Parts: sequence; structure tokens; C-alpha cells
Amino acid sequence: MKKILLLSVLIFFTSCAELQDIASQLPQNGYGVTNAEIASGLRQALDFGIDKQVSKLTQENGFYNNELVRITLPPELQKVDKTLRDVGLGSLADEGLKVLNRAAEEGVKEATPIFVDAVKEITFADARNILMGPNDAATTYLNNKTEDELYAKFNPVITRSLEKVGANRVWSNIIERYNQLPLTSDVNPDLPDYVTNEALDGVFTMIAIEENQIREDISSRTTDLLKRVFSLQDRG
Repeated sequence: MKKILLLSVLIFFTSCAELQDIASQLPQNGYGVTNAEIASGLRQALDFGIDKQVSKLTQENGFYNNELVRITLPPELQKVDKTLRDVGLGSLADEGLKVLNRAAEEGVKEATPIFVDAVKEITFADARNILMGPNDAATTYLNNKTEDELYAKFNPVITRSLEKVGANRVWSNIIERYNQLPLTSDVNPDLPDYVTNEALDGVFTMIAIEENQIREDISSRTTDLLKRVFSLQDRG
């Protein structure tokens, strides 16, 4: 009797799981779009953001010439920048700023597959809420879900990029010159950490731009899937 009861319970829960899986594949609205299709559409929008917008950051001066994502100096280095300019070393200060942006550019170029993989791994259990959310809801969701993992993978890439573009040499020279000046306190910033965080912010800023375009501009929905999924948002 106990075996029969146990078997019945197992069958019940298995059936529930299967029913939930089937339910997720069925339209939850009157427009014939399933939750699975919504999730796929959101992932496609994020993929487009990476392909069309993030790729711009990997071009020469992709960060430096883009006011939305240009990396400026952290507070502890702003005083370094000002002091160097005050003593006639403005060209050295300019070079220091440019190499930080160059390192981010090189880092994103190398790390783009990391962002692509992050999108693939996301399963939007609450896909419908994201679709009906703010214009950057999918990007924000991706950021929140992958931030720590992306930082861990991206930081070594940025560290290599700083070395590759000569940023470590430039900033070692800048900081050494600054620390030798009278009446200044020594600085020793964690450049890889700073540039990593700034570069990640830049990446998600650009992905959000593409998501917003797809949500707001019907002509940006260049696939049947995007048209079907984001038409729900228009009706919402």
C-alpha cells in the first residue's frame, strides 16, 4: 500500500512539472505569443545590442569619442590631472586619460563572447514582466543577474588590456611624477578595478540603447520574432 501511495505521489509531482513546462509554452494572452517566445525575443534584443552597439566600443576611440561612455578619471586621479596641468604637463595628463579608454576598448573587443554567453544562459522566468517593464528592463535584468560573474571574467581581460596598450607604463610615469611634486600626497589607484567597472557600465549603456530603440521604433524590429514579441508591449 505504501509503495502504491509513494508511486502515486511521484506521478502527481512529475505530472505537475510536465504541466508547468507545457503551460510555459502556451500563449498566456490573446495574441498567440508564448512565454518561451517572449524570452527568446528579449534575448534576441540583447544580442542585437551587443552586435550593433557594443561593437562600436571596440572601434578606435570607441570609448573616448563617445560622451555616453567615455571613461573619466576617478576622484583620486582628478587632482593628479589638475596638478600636472598646473605645472605644464598637460600632454602627459591627456595621454593618461586616453590610454584608460583605449584599454577599455581593447578589453571589450576581447571579452565580447563573455557577454554573448551571458545572454544565452539567461532564462527569463519572468519574461512577460520584463517585456512590460521600463525601456531598459531586459538590460537591467542582464546586468543584475550577471554583474559579479562578468566582473570576475572581465577584470583579467582589462588587466591584460592595460598592459597591452601601455597604460600601466603611462600611469606609472604619471603617478611617479606626481608623487615627486612638493606638497602632494602619494596616490596608488587600482586602475584595473576602476576601468573594469567603467567599461562594464559602458557596455550596458550601449545595450540599453538598442533595447530602447527596439521598444520605441517599430522599424528597429528587424525579425519576425521581435515584431511578434514587442507588439505585446505596444498593446500593453
